[in-house]
Amino acid sequence: MIVRLRSLATQWTVVVPVIAVVLLTLTWGRDLPGAVVALVTLVLAGSVLSAVHHAEVVAHRVGEPFGSLVLAVAVTIIEVALIVTLMADGGAKSSTLARDTVFAAVMITCNGIVGLCLLTASLRHGFAVFNAEGTGAALATVATLATLSLVFPTFTTSKPGPEFSPAQLTFAAVASLVLYGLFVATQTVRHRDYFLPITQQGEVIDVDDHAVAPSAREAGFSLGLLGLALVGVVGLAKGVSPTIESGVEAAGMPHSVVGVIIALLVLLPETIAALRSARRNRVQTSLNLALGSAMASIGLTIPAVALASIWLSGPLVLGLDATEMVLLALTVVVSSLTVVPGRATPLQGGVHLVVFAAYLELAVNP
Repeated sequence: MIVRLRSLATQWTVVVPVIAVVLLTLTWGRDLPGAVVALVTLVLAGSVLSAVHHAEVVAHRVGEPFGSLVLAVAVTIIEVALIVTLMADGGAKSSTLARDTVFAAVMITCNGIVGLCLLTASLRHGFAVFNAEGTGAALATVATLATLSLVFPTFTTSKPGPEFSPAQLTFAAVASLVLYGLFVATQTVRHRDYFLPITQQGEVIDVDDHAVAPSAREAGFSLGLLGLALVGVVGLAKGVSPTIESGVEAAGMPHSVVGVIIALLVLLPETIAALRSARRNRVQTSLNLALGSAMASIGLTIPAVALASIWLSGPLVLGLDATEMVLLALTVVVSSLTVVPGRATPLQGGVHLVVFAAYLELAVNP
């Protein structure tokens, strides 16, 4: 029975990306009625889950911490493509979309995903244990990237408003790529052991023994389907974005909520994968996924929108307002205090989740 269920799941994850691409071809550039939007949303959700499956197959083949990097980059590609396409179609009202989505990704990963994983692991295993050196390095990189890209534009004077001048935007984009590249090199080459999961006794787990690793052919097949699923997610999300925007407007919520919804959507694969790792007491893998996504979100999105700003006609507003900067500062302080001991209790998970809840509340009711 178990073998049959696994076979059915595998077939499902193969069929859905194909359906998504076919549906995308049929609906591209058209105004969609309500019934079609519902169908697109359903296939979109299936494509996200399919992407999770195939990313995990590839991740299992290449091992940690390369596996976390594969999923983080895959999710970020979705986010970047969505932001650029929506900014290209949205006009002046989309000038803050990149900022809102990137900041939402930071809050979701550093508070929502981290909080859920710490709470799940500590309740299930007594303590959530992880490597403070690797996690601290990741957190420092996220904090630096967020400050350079999202805080500084509020205080610069070369251009009116919370915007970078072209030279400042170029510097932020290059600095983001350099820092992200340095971190990836540290994570995967020079200090790979800092980012491997550890046992309750602090011993490094270098072999993932929960299942037999897939063959190179299976991993290659999943890599191709992962790309297909990502294309489906990006295209279908663009198709339903007018419905999301009109729904947000009809509910009387700020336009920035659109960025929150996009971030929640594209980070769903990351959340599911991180929670699975936390349940297996692989908290370091969960933190690699969460902080790696936050880092990739800034380190890859900012250069992409900087390049896109060459042909985009509207302004590019990146600077956070006062409330968001307070939330970012609180996140960095709380995260630092969580990371230092190298282990966490349910209290730390709860604190992160409360900060995340405060962010959602203030996003809807600023």
